[in-house]
Amino acid sequence: MTANEDQEMELEALRSIYEGDECFKEISSVSFQFRIGDREDTKAFILDLTWPEMYPETAPQISLDSFFNNRISAGTKQLILSKLGEQVEANLGTAMMYTLFEWAKENQGALMENHKPVVTAVTSSGDVMSAASAGKKKEKKEQLTKSQKKRIINRTDNKGELPRGWNWADVIKVGDVYLPRGGDSFSLSLQ
Repeated sequence: MTANEDQEMELEALRSIYEGDECFKEISSVSFQFRIGDREDTKAFILDLTWPEMYPETAPQISLDSFFNNRISAGTKQLILSKLGEQVEANLGTAMMYTLFEWAKENQGALMENHKPVVTAVTSSGDVMSAASAGKKKEKKEQLTKSQKKRIINRTDNKGELPRGWNWADVIKVGDVYLPRGGDSFSLSLQ
């Protein structure tokens, strides 16, 4: 059999085995994604596999570069790729996709044993922040209403400073009594 015939047979077998399985995704006739673990599982990862022209005589290209895998450390990714590479070497020359997927599912615990999630946050400007700096949120300033802002502007001069004596009470003398002038209410009975 030629490499293309082997690929067609394996593709047909993969379609029949993983039909309706949400973990398996056929990107193209030579490129596949397989999720190992549940979506919510922090130890889950996605394998991206692509067949070269001479597959299965040559090894498939295996990648862990999907966005889903961003929380996995580089060391853990390297371990997964090296262990999968060993499986590829053992199965070279035969249809191996099913074997690789099932081996990864069975050994997920061992592959992700030393996994510590990498947590990053992306700010609105596109900067990537670490978990420590993302935890420190900026204090929110108290927002003023439009009328509060107008009152402040009306009380201040062009430099934004209040004029001298702005909070002094004006007092006027009416007869023998001193009365406050302004907005204060004051009752006085004259006899």
